[in-house]
Amino acid sequence: MARIVFADDGIEFDGKTLEERALGGVESSVILMMEEFAKRGHEVLVRNKCKAPMVYKGVDWAPIDQGMPSEADLYIANRGDKLIDLMPNAKKTVFWTHNPCRYMVKWRYIKKFWKVRPTIVFIGDYHARTLPSWIPDGGRKVIPYGIPDMFRHATERTEISKPRAVFTSNPLRGLNWLLDLWERDIRPNAPEAELHVFGGPSVYGAVGADKAKLMEEIFTRAEGMAELGVVLGGPATKTQLIDELQQARLMCYRGDINETYCLAVAEAQALGTPTVVQDLGSMAERVVDGKTGVVAKDDAAFAQGAVKLLTDEAHWFEQHRNCLKTQRSWGWEQACAAFEELI
Repeated sequence: MARIVFADDGIEFDGKTLEERALGGVESSVILMMEEFAKRGHEVLVRNKCKAPMVYKGVDWAPIDQGMPSEADLYIANRGDKLIDLMPNAKKTVFWTHNPCRYMVKWRYIKKFWKVRPTIVFIGDYHARTLPSWIPDGGRKVIPYGIPDMFRHATERTEISKPRAVFTSNPLRGLNWLLDLWERDIRPNAPEAELHVFGGPSVYGAVGADKAKLMEEIFTRAEGMAELGVVLGGPATKTQLIDELQQARLMCYRGDINETYCLAVAEAQALGTPTVVQDLGSMAERVVDGKTGVVAKDDAAFAQGAVKLLTDEAHWFEQHRNCLKTQRSWGWEQACAAFEELI
């Protein structure tokens, strides 16, 4: 058994948050990974901006401003430069990054990387390529997010779903673009189709609050497109999303150059929901083009792919089965085993 210490100085959350409200991909991944480490017999301590200490599902949570443990077998510093050298007595230090690594090409990061030499862990191949090779480190490793177990046990559908598409990602990453395409090219060619939109600023904590006005403008536009089959659903918990995705014919998400993994697409694919994306960021790592959806080269190909899945039942069933066969083999047990190799 190892002592694993995890530190984060981002938004406020704890071990219960994922069960109480919608939560962003990084924070939900932290919770699920820590719980998996605990299941595997490790002593797991999280120090972050939670409100109060608690032990939940075998994980010890406490506010980071109350101090750090004195030692660890594996110390994981999450994203922030102020965390990198907080545990000098750790046997192994990992710096876990989630966003494109431009933000790390700064002296305050570089000097701590040089001093501590942590192993830098990325969540995908595209992500790893965003960090210049000259940045000092103690090794580099790609460990994709685990797909939560709740998304990995769907059964093959025997009846076709209604022609419904869903959008479950950050609205600032292409929802306005999708609404344009839906109105111009998708809905006219699939007149019975609906587009269900989920999300809201609260999912992203203080970061979302800073951009709440921009998000609300997009959601207001979506709300005004009811006659075109657009349905605004608000933030949804993981359990709610599973139900919605299993009632949908496909997920539509353009992608973004800043998308280094996209848990929303991975979860949809694992449930057997084909997904139409563009070849941006890590999207080609999540969707198998022509097999589990479409990795479109342009807007026209995106619209055509969406319309075909909304209207061609045989095509949809084939891609649905391909998703279930190929897109749910990597869970948090595999991801945690990869982290354990670093100890």
